[in-house]
Amino acid sequence: MSKDDELQKAILNNIPDQAWLKDRDSRYILVNDAFIAACRLPESEILHKTPDEVWPEEWGNVYIDTDNRVMEQGERLRYEEQRHAEDGSLRWYDTIKTPIRNEQGEVIGTTGISRDITDRKLAEQELLASRTQLRELSAYLQVVREEERTRISRELHDELGQSLTAIRIGLSVIETQHGMQDDEWLKSLAGLKKIADSTVESVQRIAADLRPLILDELGLLPAIDWLLESFSERSAIAYELSLPATPLDYSREASTAIFRILQESLTNVSRHSQATLVGVALKETKDFITLKITDNGKGIDSSVSRQNSLGLLGMRERAFMLGGKLKIQSRAGSGTSIEVRIPKTNAAHAGERK
Repeated sequence: MSKDDELQKAILNNIPDQAWLKDRDSRYILVNDAFIAACRLPESEILHKTPDEVWPEEWGNVYIDTDNRVMEQGERLRYEEQRHAEDGSLRWYDTIKTPIRNEQGEVIGTTGISRDITDRKLAEQELLASRTQLRELSAYLQVVREEERTRISRELHDELGQSLTAIRIGLSVIETQHGMQDDEWLKSLAGLKKIADSTVESVQRIAADLRPLILDELGLLPAIDWLLESFSERSAIAYELSLPATPLDYSREASTAIFRILQESLTNVSRHSQATLVGVALKETKDFITLKITDNGKGIDSSVSRQNSLGLLGMRERAFMLGGKLKIQSRAGSGTSIEVRIPKTNAAHAGERK
């Protein structure tokens, strides 16, 4: 081995990762100790051999192909691969191949480094599994929360609402049947009737906010119409609404998700936007259902975005549960646009899926 080769070998052995040099025919001309250990062959059976003579044929052919790409394109190539380690276990490697050029700039070979990234890949897989579990838990909690909202809403509407209505009717009966003439009694009775009326309205509003009966009984589109009308009455913000003429038969999950995303968006508009007009459009194309909410308000600045991060996260999660995506566009002084796209196959009722 010449002094130049010894120097190059010493340099390669100072690299902890597998490293090598090849000529233009993909023959190994220099390898470091880490590479030799990975091959589990003596150095004499590696040098001047091509990859298909050193590695299993399937891998060897891949290595020759990538060598040829590097030499033909004259550019560095980086990729991840799996192969067996010294102990026979299957491990991940990050491989970089670079062309070697002579003084005339001609490509005369390649050099490569391969780093074991198995620990990183395992950590990524664990993180992905953890995220998947968290999303599944989030989806389960949303379903449970929605069911609980439905139960409480119905109890408020059916039981407490009816009891309060009965009290209101009873007060009216007392007033008419007993013909009270005492002004103090009449004032007290009128006050009680006002309290009863106000409480009935509050119970109805709370029940509707928890889970509007119209969503379950009449469907998504009437619920959207009702939500916007109610929103406009409370906030004094005008609205424009566009709905499909022949709507899809939405599944309960899709109806709930779309309704809640719209509800959260309108809440943000009324609290932060200073808008005077909101536009809502629900469109159906061949493959997607798109909900778009726009306003002419002041836009979302970074502080408001942080304050509402949980609300925005909840909206994204609802869209993600149906295989959809949520996109927010906003610029200071130019209003905000929120768009949700959900695959039609994931939003349709089981009977309409094809």
